[in-house]
Amino acid sequence: MSNNKGREYCLIVEGAYFTEGEAEHALRDPFIEDWVEQTGHFKIHNMDDIQLTPGVTLGSLGVIMVDDRVFEIASADPDHPLTEHKAKLVADALRRQDMFDEVNVQPRDEEVRVHPKDDVVRTEPGEEVEL
Repeated sequence: MSNNKGREYCLIVEGAYFTEGEAEHALRDPFIEDWVEQTGHFKIHNMDDIQLTPGVTLGSLGVIMVDDRVFEIASADPDHPLTEHKAKLVADALRRQDMFDEVNVQPRDEEVRVHPKDDVVRTEPGEEVEL
């Protein structure tokens, strides 16, 4: 059995984007363009119809900046986190679109995703460290 069962995964991507918004557009634009080519139109509610890979829709992913030009892409739906297998499939789809310089899969780190306020990082449940 795998020790990773039940563990949440994310993608760490690098690219020439300065904001989360720019990286989010880089993530979504090629898939939206493909959708428009196939259907002839796009509406915002279609985000949950556009599948990057089986079980992962474009609308279910969120982007967080973790460093200059480095972003975390993960499930924004707490009831449907990315498994290692799904994260690898999403990574393959992003590599095919070639919108990011680097695409890597890793377990999702609590330090990266939990930011109660800008100058505090929670490293363990209930433990906070001042920066």
